[in-house]
Amino acid sequence: MKYASVTERLAGLGGAKWALHARAREMRTAGHDIIEFTIGEPDVPTPTEFTAEAVRSMTSGRTGYSNGRGEPGLVAALAARYSARRGREIGRDQVMCLPGTQTVLYAVLRALVESGDEVLIGDPLYATYEGLIAQTGATAVPVPLRPEKGFRMQAADVVARITPRTRVLFLNTPHNPTGAVLRPEDIRALGAVAKAHDLWILSDEVYEEMIFPGVSFASPLDFADLAERVVVASSISKSHAAPGFRSGWCVGPAEFCARLLPLSETMLFGSQPFIADMTELAISQPSPVAAGMAQRFSNRAGIIADALDGVAGLRVHRPEAGMFTLIDVRATGLSGVAFAEGLLMQHKVAVMPGESFGAGLSGWLRLSLTQPDDRTIEATNRIAAHAAATLGNAA
Repeated sequence: MKYASVTERLAGLGGAKWALHARAREMRTAGHDIIEFTIGEPDVPTPTEFTAEAVRSMTSGRTGYSNGRGEPGLVAALAARYSARRGREIGRDQVMCLPGTQTVLYAVLRALVESGDEVLIGDPLYATYEGLIAQTGATAVPVPLRPEKGFRMQAADVVARITPRTRVLFLNTPHNPTGAVLRPEDIRALGAVAKAHDLWILSDEVYEEMIFPGVSFASPLDFADLAERVVVASSISKSHAAPGFRSGWCVGPAEFCARLLPLSETMLFGSQPFIADMTELAISQPSPVAAGMAQRFSNRAGIIADALDGVAGLRVHRPEAGMFTLIDVRATGLSGVAFAEGLLMQHKVAVMPGESFGAGLSGWLRLSLTQPDDRTIEATNRIAAHAAATLGNAA
């Protein structure tokens, strides 16, 4: 039997990247004491006022069909939110609502690129980005995010990789997996490149409210001179501890949204109205959980760095935002995959190999910051023991 070429393009780009996480879950189900640092699940439940609003909306009858753009109340609330944050009017015709950031990015890329086009994307990158680009037929062109530059994308590295086929500069700030946050001057420089080469800027900003103390957030949407070419994507999954509700959106030029609408209608023809009502309530006020999570995650990044940086050759990268920290294990002589597999089987700590996030993290690990402090401390002891044993065996 024959299959569409998209199935070949996406082969190995889905759940295969999360094989170690799946194995850890199986071991935990079998009764092993696994400390799990693999995925970015909020460390608090969805606030009860939001789940109560979803229930209220359902029981009041808000369970019918919606539309391709989004429920009017939510669209208006998002337009007001972005207008207030960006200091200029963002119209309702500049907003589109879809189920979660992943769906948003899928649709946006589908609307912007196709076979033969190229998308510039930072390396390291979030594990699903490669597949999101591949599904369109376009080619992902990695732009190195250098540790010595704080993993922030550099305009000169972008320019060096532009070709006549380049269509989109795909940003992620705050960044997953590195926790890097682009500065206004970074965005100005990147924006100048985009303008000079007539590129779209797609910015995944799902961690916008997960900034650590002492760091400020900036978006390409802040700059009026970039407005005609910027599309930002976000959701309530992280900021409001509601990943299972799958509620996201994008904000961009009105013409872009008008062109995206038939694609949204063809894919989904609307999200659930009761989830839209909950999202409207959530984004119309400061998140009751984001600041607390950011503080805890910053503290846990400090716990991990204090315990492991310099131990048995390990180097720890301190994030500026988000839910993750990175450990460089190259001094052990092992790949990230080999170190992570040994750590899971011998010490029952589950982490993500850096290789799941691009060639730029070969020999690194990504650890989520969502485990309680005591479990985090216990995990650092196990990681240190594994690193020391690995070095001892190599000697």
